[in-house]
Amino acid sequence: MTLKSKLLGATAALTALTGAQSALPDAHMTEITVAYFLEWPMPFQAAKVAGTYEEEMGVDINWVAFDTGTAMSAAMASGDVQIAVSQGVPPFVVATSAGQDLKAVDVAVSYSDNDNCVVASALEIDKDTASDLAGKRVAVPIGTAAHYGFLSQMNHFGVDISTMEVVDMAPAEGAAALAQGSLDMACGWGGALRRMKEHGNVLLTGAEKEELGILVFDVTSAPADFVAENPDLLAKFLEVTAEANATWNAGGPEAEAMIPVIAQDAGMDEQATRDTMATFVFPSVEEQLTEKWLGGGAQNFMKGVAGVFTEAGSIPEALDTYENAVDTGPLSTAQAM
Repeated sequence: MTLKSKLLGATAALTALTGAQSALPDAHMTEITVAYFLEWPMPFQAAKVAGTYEEEMGVDINWVAFDTGTAMSAAMASGDVQIAVSQGVPPFVVATSAGQDLKAVDVAVSYSDNDNCVVASALEIDKDTASDLAGKRVAVPIGTAAHYGFLSQMNHFGVDISTMEVVDMAPAEGAAALAQGSLDMACGWGGALRRMKEHGNVLLTGAEKEELGILVFDVTSAPADFVAENPDLLAKFLEVTAEANATWNAGGPEAEAMIPVIAQDAGMDEQATRDTMATFVFPSVEEQLTEKWLGGGAQNFMKGVAGVFTEAGSIPEALDTYENAVDTGPLSTAQAM
């Protein structure tokens, strides 16, 4: 199956699932399911472990780990997940472009240095010889931030992806295959990216990618009906998240005390957690509501991502605008709490 047909198939499946979304209003909500990633350490996990979300929101929470943002979209479409933490913008764009009614409600994290593609060391290919990637075999988690970064980098280097053998693999699988020598390049994030780097090199650093306009950030997302029917519940969730981020951003002993808790919850050792989080930026609520982010910048970026996917033939078409894919109401309410 080709790269194009795989993503188009996923898009069609999401479209079919869109009508299955369901939610109950605040007054009747007693339990929700929240999606997140393992090996993706974030401040919210300290509040997760402490039970702060349940205490503040007054509901039971099932925390379910996922491998990719596309899987999060499918789970929200089927009604199995109400909130997805740190969903990549590309899978969010793929889903909304397919007609799934999702809303981005905050900027979870920005991480240009923690999402990339790694070329096998044996090839000795760097940014000056990137054209040699033509015809090579690469693992890419389709429809994710890593997929967008892969397409953007290959476009920058003038590598025709139709000449490449592109294999759809979750980052952990790609890292293992790269280590075994069965791939020429693999793309991913988090712990998987660290393992990939043990067997290869990146073509561009995070700063170099940003200079080219290749941004990498995640959002907290939720089905539109859940957002509309449970605004206060969602606002409280975002408030707890924002407080955890503020504690981390302030540094000092309190932030340091979060490390072992987050590490255990993320399935990582403390040093790897510290190193990974050093590459993360967690914007404050005030920053998120500015023009750079949810005030317009994120929507424009989503349109750009959709354009790249459309040009590559990975999705049928982009939306005219992604302004309706962002809802700042719950975050503004959280700011006032």
